[in-house]
Amino acid sequence: MEANTETQGSPKTAYVFPGQGAQSVGMGLELYRSSKAVQELYNEIDGILDFSLTKLIFEGPEKELEQTINSQPAIMATSLACLEALKELNQSDTCQPTALAGHSLGEYTSLVVSGALDLADGMRLVRERGRLMQEASEKHPGSMAAIIGLDEISVEEICLETGAEVANINGGDQIVISGDRVCVARAVDMSSVRGARKAIPLSVSGAFHSSLMASAREGLISAIENINFQDPVTPIVANSTSMPLTTAEEVKGELLTQLCNCVQWKKSVSCMIDSGVTSFIEFGPGKVLASLIKRIGSTPAYQDRHVEVMNVADLSSARKVAEASIRGTPAGRPLTAI
Repeated sequence: MEANTETQGSPKTAYVFPGQGAQSVGMGLELYRSSKAVQELYNEIDGILDFSLTKLIFEGPEKELEQTINSQPAIMATSLACLEALKELNQSDTCQPTALAGHSLGEYTSLVVSGALDLADGMRLVRERGRLMQEASEKHPGSMAAIIGLDEISVEEICLETGAEVANINGGDQIVISGDRVCVARAVDMSSVRGARKAIPLSVSGAFHSSLMASAREGLISAIENINFQDPVTPIVANSTSMPLTTAEEVKGELLTQLCNCVQWKKSVSCMIDSGVTSFIEFGPGKVLASLIKRIGSTPAYQDRHVEVMNVADLSSARKVAEASIRGTPAGRPLTAI
């Protein structure tokens, strides 16, 4: 991803969107109460899915919201709501992104924002993805764990020895592994022995981004074939390759690849910074991606650059980003395409 010669040095902003695990009952409720645009969005999504996802998001029960078939469209809906809230507050063309990226599920949110998918197709595809992944998890039970304090090569060696798989390279020293429960448990034990500061089993319903999702991939192929994709208006940095997706065919290939393969989040963020991105805005519940980006941006490789990171998760944070845009901070200047 290279900047155009005439725009080299211009400030650039990337929008990023969180993945599964960021959900919580009540997320987006404050925005819903304060924004007509957000109300219209949630109501439209309920009509698309033919059930009240909004009620489940705002009222729970938590156990039902945490089900993969529900949590994925719920997080996507809330991330889009956060973006709508900022647009309503900003009322200008500033703070526009030159790149988009999302972590796993969040990549689908970026497709809607980029115009590669319309809202209806995007929401239905995400719900179907969630259903397929939940079904695969029930057929082939697995688990995931976060390994903190070991480098990529060490974790890859442990996975080769235990049968676990590298699922997310998130940045800093956080790597997530996935796979058969016994294999992951062995990898957690081995990581501790080999010097990991922490090896934490994750509370997830399945072995996401591993070969145990193969049956979900087969179902996703059929779902994707029935959807009309467009070329993204804004480049999307792919989870699996950390390279920009600029065509509909590239997008479809990426969605099938990332389901069973590693999310290269660290490389994706590095790609955007190297291309000239100076500010990131995370849209959606929580601040997981913002935290990871701060850690990546503070590494020695980027010590001579100022990387600004903001998030929009509620009304207060939306106002903060809108005010930054008005002041003309790096997060709010008009941007040119990468």
